[in-house]
Amino acid sequence: MHFTLQIKGKFSLRALLAAFAALALASLAFAAAPTIQIPRIETPPSLSDFEDMKPGVRVAGQMAKVTGFIAREPADGAAPTQNTDVYLAYDQHNLYAVFVCFDQEPEKIRARMTRREDIFSDDSVEIMVDTFHDARRAYAFAANPFGIQWDALWTEGSIRNNTPADFSGFDPSFDTVWRSEGHLTKSGYLVLMAIPFKSLRFPNSDEQEWGLILNRAIPRTNENLFWPRISIRIQGRFNQAATATGLEHVSPSRNIQLIPYGLFRGFRDIDQRDPNSPFFESRRFKPDVGLDSKFILHDSFVLDSTINPDFSQVESDQPQITVNQRFEVFFPEKRPFFLENSNYFTTPINLVFTRRIAHPEFGLRLTGKAGPWAVGVLASDDRAPGERVPPSDPHSGDRATFAIGRISRDILDQSTIGAIFTDREFGGGYNRVGGADANIKLNQNWRVQGQAVTSSTLNSDGTSSAGPGYKIDLERSGRKFNLQSLYLDYSPGFVTETGFVNHVDIREQEIVASYYFRPEGKFLISWGPTLQQFNIWDHQGTGIDYFVYPGLRVDMTRGTFVNFHPYGYDDIRLRPVLDYAGLTRVTAYPQPFWGIEGGTSWFKQFDVAWFFVSGGGANYNPAAGRVPLIGHEDQGNFTLTFHASGRLRIDNTYLLEHIRERASHLTAVTNHIVRSGWNYQFTRELSARVILQYNSVLSNPLLSSLSPTKNFNADFLITYLVHPGTAIYVGYNSNLQNLDRRLVPTATGLLTTRDDFMNDSRQFFVKVSYLLRF
Repeated sequence: MHFTLQIKGKFSLRALLAAFAALALASLAFAAAPTIQIPRIETPPSLSDFEDMKPGVRVAGQMAKVTGFIAREPADGAAPTQNTDVYLAYDQHNLYAVFVCFDQEPEKIRARMTRREDIFSDDSVEIMVDTFHDARRAYAFAANPFGIQWDALWTEGSIRNNTPADFSGFDPSFDTVWRSEGHLTKSGYLVLMAIPFKSLRFPNSDEQEWGLILNRAIPRTNENLFWPRISIRIQGRFNQAATATGLEHVSPSRNIQLIPYGLFRGFRDIDQRDPNSPFFESRRFKPDVGLDSKFILHDSFVLDSTINPDFSQVESDQPQITVNQRFEVFFPEKRPFFLENSNYFTTPINLVFTRRIAHPEFGLRLTGKAGPWAVGVLASDDRAPGERVPPSDPHSGDRATFAIGRISRDILDQSTIGAIFTDREFGGGYNRVGGADANIKLNQNWRVQGQAVTSSTLNSDGTSSAGPGYKIDLERSGRKFNLQSLYLDYSPGFVTETGFVNHVDIREQEIVASYYFRPEGKFLISWGPTLQQFNIWDHQGTGIDYFVYPGLRVDMTRGTFVNFHPYGYDDIRLRPVLDYAGLTRVTAYPQPFWGIEGGTSWFKQFDVAWFFVSGGGANYNPAAGRVPLIGHEDQGNFTLTFHASGRLRIDNTYLLEHIRERASHLTAVTNHIVRSGWNYQFTRELSARVILQYNSVLSNPLLSSLSPTKNFNADFLITYLVHPGTAIYVGYNSNLQNLDRRLVPTATGLLTTRDDFMNDSRQFFVKVSYLLRF
């Protein structure tokens, strides 16, 4: 097959050069970013100065005005349907931004009194500042029309890893102190932000030059508006940002933060450290204390420490199907100390998964940037390994120690190179991993990221292993064509006890691709084919898994999309000994299936999302004496979120996993998970949350080795959050499970009953923390 290009008419070299010149000039004009000088003011602005949707006499002419926002979505480069003005200024202590958001249909504005950081179902505005002006990292501050806050750190060049492209670079674990207020008007809404310089890190210089991006989101029209223009045709944001000047003689000054906390807790739980003699352990209402601290060094580095941290108030994990899985399921970190500045430790291979640190007593972290160099150091202990073993075990009471170091250097055009070293030690053994990585921007659409590491492991029993690991990831981001293509290779001896690599002795090739046609009409925004495909084999050349999943995705207004997969194919191969001892040869399990997923925020009052696949599936937990057999598998996930009365949010989730044998049509296992979370926001500071979750595993003992379990958990929390660091929490958690009250141990855990429930754990706590800032 070949293609022929014919040009008819007169051909002129001069005309061709002129055409190329015109394209070059257009490209330069497209890429040109404005510069804005932010004025200094003596009197801080207030919303009362803008009651008529324009600056009043007191601030008129004193603040820099920004207008002319341009859409990124749904139609890149289009004029917005609503106008937005932003007024900027600063004084000795704060950067100020006043958003004046006009709306021709103000009754359709989405605004709720909700908990902090739960704003993206609402209209919202955002300011992003790149304080080092290096187009690598930035601070993001956003608020809804009532001034409810959301803040995050942004990192350029983050490869998506199945995260929506527009949010892949954000790290919302960053929480800091800043002020915001807002309210609706008859012509739209107003939002005022006051961001203390004490909450930012920036160079120690008399004159600052920062990157600046302003944003407004209108969910009912899918509009994502930016100033200056941030085109989806170009990968990255701060390579298109404006430059903010005029910030002179500002400094965060001395900045020391101390957050002492007091905890009063009582609990009752089952102690299963000795699996042959489980018993109930109780502790009465007992006080405890701890301290988090933060020290700012040279305006650029942050030294964080924690002593006896407590995470009682952290919300429980979102439910996932964990039965009938071949490999460990990933649950993201949620604890604030380990989340903050975690992007300093991010590399292509996940070598820092802090959930491996289960019960620390102390932690120390240093992060920051000096010139082109970024540094991250993390050290912590973990009491959990010594707490999980019986008291008679020689390692009972021992602690594991973690030490992690990461350094990276910026090179040209939003590219970085770096190195990392991790070490975990326990019981005379260790696991150490070290290597180098690179993140290279090839042009405005293409980026490649790669890493090569090696590990060395000495186990407590004296055995050892070692081996390398490699990963390379190529990504293209654009308005129509998006591609992620990766290759990874983990040797049989590769181990990371500080990271998350759930399968070794593999080589894997993977592609995630999409191409969208973009009519960008009144209802239909885009449509096009999608593809997910991977192929896995071991180092002996034996195929382990081949998967292909094509689809057709349609995106419409109001956050509505459908992705239909009429045919998918998964060819899994299980090996004798390595996968299942009962197998005598490599056995193939071909699994054709189909699937559909979608979601919508069409209505102001609720959001819906769903996922369902059905087709061939294997039972990975067969009964004793049996081998896995191919059968039929149904898997589903449905969520429904209500936004009631402007203050109440109700999140409902249902998950299903169902496996039945093909020959007998008998069900091997069914897993139902139902979760309902209710949050009522009395004021911006005071909220009450209830989470109810039911999890049942219904198994056929003739076909499955899984024990039938039923579990009901209730989690109550009252929060009074003044700002990050200063809060009062009152919580209660109770868990019911179908356990035999005699606590009889079995080979798969404690003996269960058919219908009888017992309370196997409960906890009540009161926690008070207070931020001291010097």
